[in-house]
Amino acid sequence: MKSGVAFEFVNPSVAEKPEHATILHVDMDAFYASVAERDDPSLRGKPVVVGAGARGVVLSANYQARKFGIRAAMPVSKARRMAPQATFVVPDHHRYSEVSGHIMEIFHSVTPLVEPISLDEAFLDVTGAKRLLGTGREIGVMIRARVEKEEGITCSVGIASTKFIAKLASGHCKPNGMLEIAPDRVLEFLHPLPVSDVWGVGPKTNEELLRLGLRTVADIAHTPRATLIRALGEATGVSLYELAWGRDYRDVSPDEPDKSISAAETFATDIDDPEIILREFLRLTEKATSRLRARELHAKTISIKVRFADFRTINRSKTLSLPLDGTQECYDIVKKLYEALKLDRARLRLVGVSLEGLVGGESAPEQMMLGERDKGWRQAEAAVDAAKAKFGQTSVRPARLVRTSLPESEGE
Repeated sequence: MKSGVAFEFVNPSVAEKPEHATILHVDMDAFYASVAERDDPSLRGKPVVVGAGARGVVLSANYQARKFGIRAAMPVSKARRMAPQATFVVPDHHRYSEVSGHIMEIFHSVTPLVEPISLDEAFLDVTGAKRLLGTGREIGVMIRARVEKEEGITCSVGIASTKFIAKLASGHCKPNGMLEIAPDRVLEFLHPLPVSDVWGVGPKTNEELLRLGLRTVADIAHTPRATLIRALGEATGVSLYELAWGRDYRDVSPDEPDKSISAAETFATDIDDPEIILREFLRLTEKATSRLRARELHAKTISIKVRFADFRTINRSKTLSLPLDGTQECYDIVKKLYEALKLDRARLRLVGVSLEGLVGGESAPEQMMLGERDKGWRQAEAAVDAAKAKFGQTSVRPARLVRTSLPESEGE
């Protein structure tokens, strides 16, 4: 699609009926790369890739770089071979969070019903805002103009009566476009799309749908629900059938809690030393649990991820009867999960820790241990958190992490 061109399927007499919600999906265009271009105007018009280090992965690529086939999650080394003339930028996550905060402020100035999906995209329910600010389309135009004027980057906006269709619409008008799908044109828009466009269809589900001869959303819609359930399971079968008919009953949820907190590291060189790997697991556990406690949450499931030199990846997890928030408690589980793999000095490219099943407040009872000291890990970790908040994240660290440093590495 050409930059700046807006597309519309709309019948105003239907689109503005009060029984239909008006939901916007606003998605920044190549967000990380756009921030880099905004901060360094000399990059504009050139292929730009956010990602650095021979072992790193591409976090973002602008549209000039995408013409060479570069995509997010691709190894930086491969991207360099595909476009040696591109400019490779070191990621600046603090900067991305800062710009994201400003963008979310713009969204909240329009409606309180904002559901962030990531740093660079969100759903907005503007049904109530239309009385003051105009139609959904007029609100979309206003948001795009403010984002570009105030933050110097562009975004694409999908407008529909459901979250599912709004998100599909924004993806079909990128970059820098706007697409509105009126309720009476949903199936006309939706049914010709490939099955891979449906929310929840990953590689395995896509493969199974193709095996069944289902290639378009219309094919799914005209397959008996019972057949889909037998082939894909009840949850997936029912979900795909409903979405294939454009039915999505989820509201925009501004207070939706975090689903997980994770931390991962890609090593500069493959590592096969268990001691080094365990030190890295400790560092990642400390990082994740510190964020967990800052949000006053506890985790019921502790997971680890291990990626081998050949990119094969395995995950292991343990679900607890009572949730935890302590670094040492979580690390003990992480260590056991890793040791249970019995890798026998296999060479690893990446390791990661994820805290899932998050609960807070009264939902997170504290585990009391028989014979436990009055003052222990919990009090020590509270003191460490306070010191880090005052003096910086690296001011207090476990001695095991201070004595020996890891080879130079880059966070994923």
